[in-house]
Amino acid sequence: MILSGPSPDPGGATRVAKAPAEPPARGKSPVFRREFVGRLLRCYPVSVTVLAPYLVLILPMAVIYRNPHTDLIVSLVALALLGSATVETVSLLFGRPEPRWQASIQRSHARYPHIYPIARLVALTSLGADLLGVYLGQGTIVTQLSGGLAASPIAAITTLFSGWGAVGVGLLIASHLSGRLSRAKLYGWLAVLVAGQTVVALQTALTAALIAFIFFVAVAGMLCGIFRVRYLAVAVAVLILLWPPIFDQRNAIRQGYGITVSDEISAYDRLRLDRQLGTVADFDVPVELGQPGVTEYVRYGLMPRVLDPDRPPLSTGQLINRYMGGSATSAYSFLLLGNIWFFEGAIGLVVLHAFAAAALAALLRWRGVPGPARLVVFCLVLSDLLLWTSTYPDALIGFLQHLVSAIPVFLLLWLTRSRPGR
Repeated sequence: MILSGPSPDPGGATRVAKAPAEPPARGKSPVFRREFVGRLLRCYPVSVTVLAPYLVLILPMAVIYRNPHTDLIVSLVALALLGSATVETVSLLFGRPEPRWQASIQRSHARYPHIYPIARLVALTSLGADLLGVYLGQGTIVTQLSGGLAASPIAAITTLFSGWGAVGVGLLIASHLSGRLSRAKLYGWLAVLVAGQTVVALQTALTAALIAFIFFVAVAGMLCGIFRVRYLAVAVAVLILLWPPIFDQRNAIRQGYGITVSDEISAYDRLRLDRQLGTVADFDVPVELGQPGVTEYVRYGLMPRVLDPDRPPLSTGQLINRYMGGSATSAYSFLLLGNIWFFEGAIGLVVLHAFAAAALAALLRWRGVPGPARLVVFCLVLSDLLLWTSTYPDALIGFLQHLVSAIPVFLLLWLTRSRPGR
């Protein structure tokens, strides 16, 4: 049984961290500064998540290359922040983040003695399902271009574990915060999960999911106090330097599949995401394309594919591409903010981010610090609903799918928790 006995582990020995007896002194104490920054980030998690990729990459590119739609990009970011920051500021009137985050988490998670074994189980299952699915043709560039799905029924079964990568990250972070997983060991597990996504990217010749997963891990770790901001800035610079060889390898794999790759587009041209977002300026919004509605949310979001194997693939990106005059075998996205603007207009952009801010404020602060289940949902919101590369409204359906797939994990957490008197 997974809850006892040896199991694969990329890290070293686990040590249970003890909460400090006294709070850190105010002033110039490094510990105090870290906790202050952590509290500030957890006061405005949605705003930080929205703003980070635009400050680091998209807006600098737009300014350097004098994108004519820079004003629109700034306006979209401002509308999203108007919704999120307003709700996040108002929510502080009803409760602020715990001043001693990790010590409070340790007390809250004391009822979950098996959280780390469960985290290992989820992480390894996610890794195995992703690699097996890719081996069977799930999500490869060839499958996407053909507009179909992998034929193997086993590949459909692997989709039952979609989203478990984010669930595993949430549980690993919870294990560390609760004192059951050392920081070095946590980094080892996160490195294994990123390495798994790297293998998937090499096999599928699609790098977007890898970049999205790395960004999600970085933001989740930053908001939970796992990574320091300055270290993340160094990591971003390193990734930008590594991007050209990664891009070349991706193109080589695509050419091996017989897919034509343009020599006119360089690795750094692909980083011009400001152009991808700025394209939305050519359209009068909001636009109705027959995008997913309530019926699709129920059918695709709440029912696993193994129970509905004949349903066609769902891709709003393909609808957008056809609307722009492209083919049905390709997809296009204006990034998350651009897609919301395209389908919902300015009001939708403000309202949806206000709703997300209210949801995360409740997850992080309602009735005290979050337990393991709430940390998992928090990570799913970051990886699905707030990921800057997501395609709206498909991201909403993906979030529902991943919530449903995580139900066994929530049940296992509930069954293994300690109860008073036991």
